[in-house]
Amino acid sequence: MRPALLLPLVTAGCFGVPTPLAPSVDGSVGVPHAGVLRGAEELPARGPGFVRLRPKSPNYWGNPRLVEGIRAAAGAVAQALPGGAPLVVGDISARRGGKIPGHRSHRTGRDVDLLFYVTTPSGAPVPSPGFVKFGTDGLAQVKDELHLRLDVERNWVLVRELVSSREAQVQWLFASRGVEALLIDYARARGEPPDVIWRAETMLLEPGDSSPHDDHIHVRFACSADEEVAGCEGGGPRWEWLVSHPPLPELDARALGEIASEDPFGLEAAFSVAPAPGGDG
Repeated sequence: MRPALLLPLVTAGCFGVPTPLAPSVDGSVGVPHAGVLRGAEELPARGPGFVRLRPKSPNYWGNPRLVEGIRAAAGAVAQALPGGAPLVVGDISARRGGKIPGHRSHRTGRDVDLLFYVTTPSGAPVPSPGFVKFGTDGLAQVKDELHLRLDVERNWVLVRELVSSREAQVQWLFASRGVEALLIDYARARGEPPDVIWRAETMLLEPGDSSPHDDHIHVRFACSADEEVAGCEGGGPRWEWLVSHPPLPELDARALGEIASEDPFGLEAAFSVAPAPGGDG
C-alpha cells in the first residue's frame, strides 16, 4: 500500500518543477551553460537596424524578452545614428535550448553574441565582415592592408540602450577590457548620465574562463521573477536597478503552525494503514 500512496505525493510535489520531461512549462530553464528552452521566439533574418550573421542557421531562437531586447536596441541605434550599417547578430540558442556548436553557454535562450559596429579608419560606417579582433587602440587588421576601426559611438549607444532597458533586464555584457575602456571613456567625454555609465561599467566584464571577447559583445539577460519561479537560474548577481522581485507575503498563524508541526504535510495520515475488517484496531 505504501508505494502506491507515495507515487501520487511525489508527482504532486514535483509537478511545478520544469524539466525536459515537463513540456507544459515554458521559458528559460536552468543555468546558461546547462539548461533548456521552451516557448522560444525566433529572431527574424533581418529587421530595422539588424541582420543575422548566419541567415539560415537554426540557432536564432531565444527567450522572447531577449529577442525583443535585440530588436529594440538595434532600432534605437539606427534611429539615433541613421546611415550606418546594421547590427550583426551572432548565435542565440537552438529552438529547444541545449548545447550548440562553438559555445559553452547559449543553452537557455538568454545569451546572444552581438558583433561590433565598425568603420573605416577615416570613420565611414561599413558592414561588419564578421568576428574581428580589436586592440586597445580600437583598430583591427582584417587583411594585410585593410584595417577597420571600432565604431565607438554606435557601440556605446547600443550598450546604453541595453543597460537602460527595464524590459530587457540585462545581466552581463562580456567584452574585453580594451573595448570597455574605449566605450566608458567615450561616454564620460560625452557627459552621459553617471548612473548609466555606472551600470555599463558594472555589467561590462572580460571573461576569465574563455576568449577575451575582443571581437564581439556577449550579452546575457537576467531571469525575471516569473522565470525564476518557472526554473530559470541566474548565473550571476541580480543588480539593484533590475526589476525587483515582489515581496513575499507575511506568514499567518496557520502557516507558521504548519511549518512548526512535526508532520507539516500530513504524511502520517497518508501512510497510515486502515485496520483489517473485524480487527480490533
